Amino acid sequence: MTANNGIHHLAIATKDIKAQIEFFNDVLGCELVALYWMHGVEGAWHGFMKLNDACYLAFVETPDIAGIERTIGVTHAGSAGTPCAGGAMQHVAFNVDTVDDLLAMRDRIRSRGVTVIGPLDHGMCHSIYFAGPEDMSLEVATSAAPIDARAWIDPEVVDLAGISADELARYRSPEAFASADGPVPQPEFDPSKPWPRGTPIERYKQTIAIPDDVFTERFSESIPPVPIVD
Repeated sequence: MTANNGIHHLAIATKDIKAQIEFFNDVLGCELVALYWMHGVEGAWHGFMKLNDACYLAFVETPDIAGIERTIGVTHAGSAGTPCAGGAMQHVAFNVDTVDDLLAMRDRIRSRGVTVIGPLDHGMCHSIYFAGPEDMSLEVATSAAPIDARAWIDPEVVDLAGISADELARYRSPEAFASADGPVPQPEFDPSKPWPRGTPIERYKQTIAIPDDVFTERFSESIPPVPIVD
C-alpha cells in the first residue's frame, strides 16, 4: 500500500536561525545535522535539527522574515489550546518513549530556565507544554501503546464534523493505491484545488508543465556543501 509512514521534517520560518538552533540544542538536546543555503530559494538558509535518523525539525531563515509581524491568534496560536489561522502550525509535539523520559525532559527544560506545565494524562498520551523562540507552541508527549481508534473516535464529534458513516469507514481504512502502467500524468491546473499560492499563478502553471524527468534534472541539487574526507 502506498502511504506515508512518518514526518521527515517540519519546516518553520525564523528570523534568527542561530537562536532556534541554540534553543533546540541546549533546551531539548537536538543535534544540528545540516545548515546550508536552501536549494531553489535565493538568500535562504536551511537548518535541520535531528529528532531521529528519519525525522527532523527544520528552520528556514530569509531576509524578509524579520519584517513580518507575528500576531497571536492570527499567525501564531500562542498556546497549545488557542486558535490561529487555518493551515498554520497550531503546535508541534515531540515524542519520547516513556513517562520517565517525559519527566526527565521536563527537568532538562526547566534546568535551562524555561517554564513547563504538566504532565497531563490524556489517556492516549502523557504531555508537557512549553513555549519556544518566536512564540512557538511546543509539547513533548509519550504514548504507552498505539492510539486505538475504537476508543478515541467520538461519535458526537464525528457527527458535528459532518462525517458520514461511509466516510468514517473510508477514513479508517484508506484506499490502497499502487502505480500501474507508468507515472500518472500531471492533471490540468484547477485553482479550486490546493496549490502553493505564494508562487505567482502563471509561473506555477509554467512549472507544472515541465515534464517530471526534466524538472528533476534541472532543479535537483544533490551535492552537499562540504566534501567528506574520511
